[in-house]
Amino acid sequence: MKVITSISSWWKSAMRKRRFSMLGVEERNEEWHVLISPAGAFAAITALIFLIFAILMLLVAYTPILEFLPGYKSNAARSRESLMESVMRLDSIERRMNEMLIYNDNISLIMNGKTPAVRTTIASDSVHRAKTLIMPSIEDSLLRVQMEGDGEYGLHTTVKSTSSVRDNMELVVPVEGIITTHFNLREGVYGIKMASASMAQVTAIADGTILTSVWTPDHSNIVEIQHPNGLISVYKNLSQSIVKKGQVIKSGEVIGHTAESSTPDGSNSFELELWSGGKAVDPEGYIVF
Repeated sequence: MKVITSISSWWKSAMRKRRFSMLGVEERNEEWHVLISPAGAFAAITALIFLIFAILMLLVAYTPILEFLPGYKSNAARSRESLMESVMRLDSIERRMNEMLIYNDNISLIMNGKTPAVRTTIASDSVHRAKTLIMPSIEDSLLRVQMEGDGEYGLHTTVKSTSSVRDNMELVVPVEGIITTHFNLREGVYGIKMASASMAQVTAIADGTILTSVWTPDHSNIVEIQHPNGLISVYKNLSQSIVKKGQVIKSGEVIGHTAESSTPDGSNSFELELWSGGKAVDPEGYIVF
């Protein structure tokens, strides 16, 4: 009974209203008052806390307010940044591939004695190639006179036969190794592949001038050398090239190194191509391996 009486007394005290007044400082007169019980005050404070919590939850759920907090990133923001980085990478790869396609087309045109094309970019996300002729410069005209004439590096020098070239030029083996793939035009094999030691030195087969020293996705580093008698040698799948375009090379001089290791299918084996008069010829007919 005492417990029940105590609870009843506490409940009546909690529910009994009190008068909260606001008095003036100087006049000491009552300016504002409110009648509220302790239970009512507790309920009002609890309701206010729940209201503030509900407002915060709505702001977090339906507004980007959290993005203004230092160091905070939502999952959507992270996904957006990751997507933008991926798009930029893909765009860079696409541009690189287009540049390589243009490069290969120009090499093919040059070897066929035609004028190369240049790339034009229009107001879009795609890169297009146009067959716009390159305006010749003074240096280009001088180079054409040298390449198209009958001089030492002329492209149109008449090569009577394989034996005459071998008599006029002492061609050396570019790298020590074993031939794994032979020249075959019908199957689209324009040179030979050789299995060699890892990082072996690759040398120029004869005196000449570096036409190209560039990296490609398909054949790693590629070096092209213009030799006398209208002969061009192409060295592919080099792990490293130590020459640059326009450099004069002597026979047997190191131009790069082979790959560090060979794949089972031999895709990164050293490749050698010889071109004479704009046509691929069998390296084994020119060099004694």
